[in-house]
Amino acid sequence: MKSLTEYLTFNVPARIGFVNITPQVKEAVKKSGVKEGLVLCNAMHITASVFINDDEPGLLQDYRDWLEKLAPFDPSPQRYRHNRTGEENGDAHHKRQIMGREVVVAITNGKLDFGPWEQIFYGEFDGRRPKRVLVKVVGE
Repeated sequence: MKSLTEYLTFNVPARIGFVNITPQVKEAVKKSGVKEGLVLCNAMHITASVFINDDEPGLLQDYRDWLEKLAPFDPSPQRYRHNRTGEENGDAHHKRQIMGREVVVAITNGKLDFGPWEQIFYGEFDGRRPKRVLVKVVGE
């Protein structure tokens, strides 16, 4: 079995943002030489996520708006008990929980085996500092 481990680093300048990481994941699959297998991509920070969806600007803005309604940014300790620890990112933890930690994509004939319009995204919910995504390719 072949395997490859890579770490992607992102420093999103805003609190919230989305980065299409599909090109980097495709490159890792190519580099691995795996023709049949799986690739795991996971956010290595508890205020970030990795998810699959359409790369459509309106949809990404809808996600921002929807997440802000579900878990609004509020640095005070009144809304989020987590902020009583001295943090100000209680909302980011909730947003990550909603959007998920990781994705697994099949590799078929050396390519990501996606459905129509599927792309892999890094979701940042407490940005302005470097964070990593693990890309792990395994297979034959």
